[in-house]
Amino acid sequence: MNRYEANPFAEEDVNPFAGGGSRLTPLPPEPYDRGARVDNSRSFKEKEKELKAKEAELSRKERELRKQEEAIEKAGGKVGKDKKNFPPFAPIIHHDIQNDVPIHLQKIMYVAFSTFLGFAFCMFWSIVAASVYCVNGGWLGTGIGAVILSIFNFIIVCPLAYFLWYRPLYHAMRTDSALSFAGFFLSYCLHIGFCVFCSISPPVLWSGATIAGIIPAVVYARNLFVQMFYFIGFGLYVCETLLCLWVLKQVYTYFRGSGKGSEATREAMRAAI
Repeated sequence: MNRYEANPFAEEDVNPFAGGGSRLTPLPPEPYDRGARVDNSRSFKEKEKELKAKEAELSRKERELRKQEEAIEKAGGKVGKDKKNFPPFAPIIHHDIQNDVPIHLQKIMYVAFSTFLGFAFCMFWSIVAASVYCVNGGWLGTGIGAVILSIFNFIIVCPLAYFLWYRPLYHAMRTDSALSFAGFFLSYCLHIGFCVFCSISPPVLWSGATIAGIIPAVVYARNLFVQMFYFIGFGLYVCETLLCLWVLKQVYTYFRGSGKGSEATREAMRAAI
């Protein structure tokens, strides 16, 4: 044996392409399985959870709707046949803003109700002013006529205000009806114009002292005491007009922001067809 062995780290002088082929053998191809499937168990579980959540939400809404229907049946059937509860001493209408109107619209509805009551008080104050005018020297002139006409205005105009603009607004706030909103805007603009007319109170439709406005306070009142009542009436009508303008702005802002304008147009077109 040779004393010195060959270097194990020495490179061999071998031609890999000699002999017509390589010494390296290729890896065998991996088998292709056509029946292999991707594991989607996680995505299926997530979809199942979503479906269960939607089902629970629908069940909750169904229960709420059933409770509302039961409440309507207990109250007397349809929504339009609710129990009369206002005014408390002699109920003639149904009026329950706290339970009928959504909470985000209750402030506007309360102010609108205040304008309705304020308008009724303005008309009542005109009766007081006309009576003071009649007692303080208006008997021989237009005093009696002014009192009668002011009472007639109170009896006729206040119910008209309720049916023309307050009830449509209440129904619109309660049911979110676009057509009710449209009817309210038309009649409420007329109401504001009437309040402006009453604050001036020109002797056009009635005798000059019928409505407590600025012109009767200057022209028809014969002393400072009578003028005081008509000036107070003028101030009341001005305050009423300003509050009505605020309500109109707030309702219009909600109407436009909720997209009720286009809905009212579509409903009007369907009704016309």
